[in-house]
Amino acid sequence: MSTPAGASPAPACRLASSPAPVLFDLDGTLVDSEPNYYEAGRRVLAEHGVTGFTWEHHTRFIGIGTRETLEVLKREHGIDTPLDELLACMNRHYLELAQAHTEVFPEMRAFVELLHAAGHPLAVASGSSRPAIEAVLTGTGLEARLTVLVSAEEVGRGKPEPDVFLEAARRLGAAPDRCVVLEDAPPGAEAARRAGMRCIAIPYAPETATDPAFRSAGLLFAGGRGEFTAQAAYRWLSAGV
Repeated sequence: MSTPAGASPAPACRLASSPAPVLFDLDGTLVDSEPNYYEAGRRVLAEHGVTGFTWEHHTRFIGIGTRETLEVLKREHGIDTPLDELLACMNRHYLELAQAHTEVFPEMRAFVELLHAAGHPLAVASGSSRPAIEAVLTGTGLEARLTVLVSAEEVGRGKPEPDVFLEAARRLGAAPDRCVVLEDAPPGAEAARRAGMRCIAIPYAPETATDPAFRSAGLLFAGGRGEFTAQAAYRWLSAGV
């Protein structure tokens, strides 16, 4: 099989006595939750008199934490409601939608199973709230494999800052340079770079595949989830560790 576009060879000299820790972004990487986040955000804005919020408006917030997204929307639309109240409302709508339906990308589920079987320590590091992360993992049956969870709300700064990935590594007891991150958005890829971690990038929005933030990814599936396969990612990961 040919190397995916944008892939750089995994360093053949990197040896380790144990499998590399793997940190998953959740939304848009493991699961297709962006439609739920869009609808939740649309409902929050509508409740505050803001109409016409489209999917195109939403796409600029892909990869950004919920709190940071609402900070921008609150400022841009002159919403007086306190941020914490908006956040609680957003989470309430999102949980309702997520519990009704959230799709796991099939190849990502296969990748999680491959990694788990091989003994790789696994974690989720997400911009979502912890209740949202837990609801999605429980609803999709991934909670048994992904038990170490870090929400951006538990750290000082969201992506593209590295805090959420560094905290996940700390909870796994792993050195950052041993970790591999899976990300779908430029802010997440940049956060992985700043954390000193290798990155497998699967752009959620095709138009972001050429974003400079993805240049630091060790393995880039430029065609997004339609190109990603568990076996290709696992071969690269195994060759590098």
